Amino acid sequence: MRRPRSAALALGAIAVTITLALTGCSPSSTSGGSTKAVSQSDIDKAMNTPTTLTFWTWVPDIQNEVNLFEKKYPKIKVNVVNTTGGSQHYPKVRAALKAGKGVPDVAQMEYDYIPSFTQTKSLLDLTPYGGAKLEDEYTDWVWNQVDQNGGVWGIPQDSGPLGTLYRKDIFDKAGAAAPKTWSAFASAAQQVKSKTGSYITDLPGNDMFQMISFFWQKGAKPFSYDGKKTVGIDLDSKADQQVVSYWQDLIDKDLVATDPDFTDDYYQGLSRDKYASWLVAAWGPVFLQGTAKNTSGKWAAADIPQWQAGQNVSGNWGGSSDAVMAATKHPIQAYELAKFINNDQQSTLKLANEQYLFPTKKSTLTDDSFTSQKSAFYGGQQVNQFFAGVSDTVDKKFEWLPFMDYVNSSYANTLGKAISNHGDLTAALATWQSQVTSYAKQQGFTVK
Repeated sequence: MRRPRSAALALGAIAVTITLALTGCSPSSTSGGSTKAVSQSDIDKAMNTPTTLTFWTWVPDIQNEVNLFEKKYPKIKVNVVNTTGGSQHYPKVRAALKAGKGVPDVAQMEYDYIPSFTQTKSLLDLTPYGGAKLEDEYTDWVWNQVDQNGGVWGIPQDSGPLGTLYRKDIFDKAGAAAPKTWSAFASAAQQVKSKTGSYITDLPGNDMFQMISFFWQKGAKPFSYDGKKTVGIDLDSKADQQVVSYWQDLIDKDLVATDPDFTDDYYQGLSRDKYASWLVAAWGPVFLQGTAKNTSGKWAAADIPQWQAGQNVSGNWGGSSDAVMAATKHPIQAYELAKFINNDQQSTLKLANEQYLFPTKKSTLTDDSFTSQKSAFYGGQQVNQFFAGVSDTVDKKFEWLPFMDYVNSSYANTLGKAISNHGDLTAALATWQSQVTSYAKQQGFTVK
């Protein structure tokens, strides 16, 4: 699950009710791994052998899906450990890897973290266990997040295609429609501010992944990684510059807020008409329902504005997989657990409809029990169906660096700081590029 890490716990609670650098993380041995295809007889034997697996995750109530797995495979018992979110999850995983003991068999793994764990050889390539055969069952751009550099490193669980949630009443009062282009968004920002006093949206300085989702939608490719020691860093590209220049203009005109997101003040802003829209991923609708209950019936979902009229392109903000750790002594059983949770139709529908994880599996995205739901909060709109359509428009190729923790901290001190302080975003973008490039070289990477 990838919501902003600062919001992971809060959203978990809502769903129930309605960095370490690479240094010091030792490569794991592939104690139970296979380099040749596993046969069906091997699988049958393993799944009928009494086994206990350990599964580290932060998804609320995922025991429900694990129960389905244990019912199908009664010889396999799963010890679910809730690691309470990314800020604690990854340090715990890395500490276990460094100690060489206590490593889980299966671990939740956000897409941007996969390269950092493949770089230390800590994840099991799922190809010999049948992982590659699942490709056609998942949205192609999501599959590309786990299928990297000659291996399959996880089973996709959820994603975050980008859309717009907007206040119909505020836009109506301003005489504005849901903007279809970024140019129209800027014009609407002026109308909304002058006629209602609301900001059209908030651009937080503390949330790198929202900004990266805007880069993604623009078609920028800020990162690449060959799985070894060569990385590409292009944060200061023309496309990225166009994105930050666009927001610079709105900030300078005081047409967007720059408040930190996922704070009490931010939630109050959503509830008290401070922001007329939220440019957010498919996990946003449920989150908003839990944080701005008093605005029920006033919201609607629409496409993210486009850079050119007639385009239909989105980006992604969030998402995760379940990965098998290379140190597992039960690779077949661990793979079958990761696969079952995120591929079995009953399990994936429970994740979507009960835990509000936005699906990655095609058959779940089109299942009537998911798409036909109408939300009173959104005026009866079939929001799931809307975002399922958005998922088909996400740019298919996007990569990450094997040290995204550093990229995030550098963002906070450069572009994020400039946003919060209403500074020079273009200059800050260049500084961010320089800092990340220097860090990569210090860590021994070749930078393209």
